[in-house]
Amino acid sequence: MGLYTEPNQQAIVPDGFLSIGVPRIIDEGLRLSYVLWEERKVPTLVLEVVSKTQRGEYAQKKKKYAQLGVLYYVIYNPLRKKEQRLEVHQLKGGQYQLLSGGTVWLSELNLGIGSDRGTYKGIEREWLYWYDENGDRYPTPEERAECQQDRAESAELERDRQKQRADRAESDLQQLREKLRQLNIDLDDLS
Repeated sequence: MGLYTEPNQQAIVPDGFLSIGVPRIIDEGLRLSYVLWEERKVPTLVLEVVSKTQRGEYAQKKKKYAQLGVLYYVIYNPLRKKEQRLEVHQLKGGQYQLLSGGTVWLSELNLGIGSDRGTYKGIEREWLYWYDENGDRYPTPEERAECQQDRAESAELERDRQKQRADRAESDLQQLREKLRQLNIDLDDLS
């Protein structure tokens, strides 16, 4: 989605951005663009994913986002082997400062961002994830659905086990009654 900063200028197109308090859906559909002079709100976080051909992520776009006042600028370069693949920059005094850590805490968002190996839409590789204040990764929608499915299956298994125990108890009780009858013991006389 394009970020339009001024009329009659080309949009900047990040790979993703976060603008809190701004609806994703407009007029019953996903928005096609983000127009700053209409929204009157600069995104809080912008994400750029570097491909084989760099598109100004480390210089031009970084400078433009700083000028706009984007608080967090995240660059993810999955092609790097030895250098840090995830860079999180925070705007301080008009300049971006690199934040350190594998999982970086974004205090103004009360949210962390980091990378981890996982499976998304059937593809296993390193992905970016959101983290809570304890450093625990938030599950993806797929993982949440899988967890709910696992819980439903576990609940079903537990119901089956309880039914089996109840059936065994009923069977044991019937056998005990039969033995007592064979011994000419009347259960009504015992009470």
